[in-house]
Amino acid sequence: MHAFDVLGDPVRRRILELLATGEHTSGQVVEVISAEFGITQPAVSQHLRVLRDNGFAAVRAEGTRRIYSVDPTGVGEAEQWLAGLRAFWSQRLDALGTELARGRRARRASPDTDPASERKASE
Repeated sequence: MHAFDVLGDPVRRRILELLATGEHTSGQVVEVISAEFGITQPAVSQHLRVLRDNGFAAVRAEGTRRIYSVDPTGVGEAEQWLAGLRAFWSQRLDALGTELARGRRARRASPDTDPASERKASE
């Protein structure tokens, strides 16, 4: 399952937000998620399993309790995918900034350019 398939579900996103605040027992997660989404304990457990199986949540046993926390593996995969998009947009935004600066310099360098007359011409 792709990282964004996992994150596409609002229940799983909310569970991750909850886990990002610190470790929580499965019971605590069920209590919060059931109250907010009106779903059963088995449904919350399934969401926790999907998060765990896809590297977004880690679990450890403490006696009979299961303690969940965020696993950076899945988050790292999502960040890596987004980094490719960020690079794409960064280059284009840098180019846009260069063109805007070039246009401002050209307007300042043009001796016959009157900002007031430019405003009237555009109206």
